Amino acid sequence: MTESGVRETKPAAVPRENYAPMWADDGGVRQRPPLVGDERDILTSYLEWRRATFELKCSGVPAERLSERTVPPSGMSLHGLIRHLAGVERWWFHLQFAGERTPMLHYSDEDPDQDFDDLSGDPAEALAVWREQCEYSRRIVAGAPSLDATGTHAASGEPVSLRRIMVDLIAEYARHNGHADLLRERIDGATGR
Repeated sequence: MTESGVRETKPAAVPRENYAPMWADDGGVRQRPPLVGDERDILTSYLEWRRATFELKCSGVPAERLSERTVPPSGMSLHGLIRHLAGVERWWFHLQFAGERTPMLHYSDEDPDQDFDDLSGDPAEALAVWREQCEYSRRIVAGAPSLDATGTHAASGEPVSLRRIMVDLIAEYARHNGHADLLRERIDGATGR
């Protein structure tokens, strides 16, 4: 018995077929986050898992179909999500954490939703930009002395820790991976976690 009076038992075994199916064509690109590790390893591996999941949901889709808005009335598309997440990587890691003076991607005060609205560019080029932003973000995270290192939160002017930024990005990718699930399933029926 535990201190709270709950009897300690092992969780019941769940048959493997009752778990949500994994992405059909993972190809080993995703490394499962560890069950045990220090905080930095756990956060980094979960963010990598989410990034790889997003890329899988976009893989194998013909370029012209990435721009389809398949879940009306939403204006989202996989192409728009690619553009949006490239901008998110730059916004949080490059601009706010590292304090770089570089233009925002797919945003202006006059046209704040151009990441989703303007799909005139090449989706393959957008995917390459997203990958570059992710790689640059990885270098920023690797170079930070600790998760307590801070940048400047743009909306408040207050310090924001790398820890908070990583949690925010994990949540951002998790949310948009859900959107990508629906968009991809409508394109070709592909599903999985």
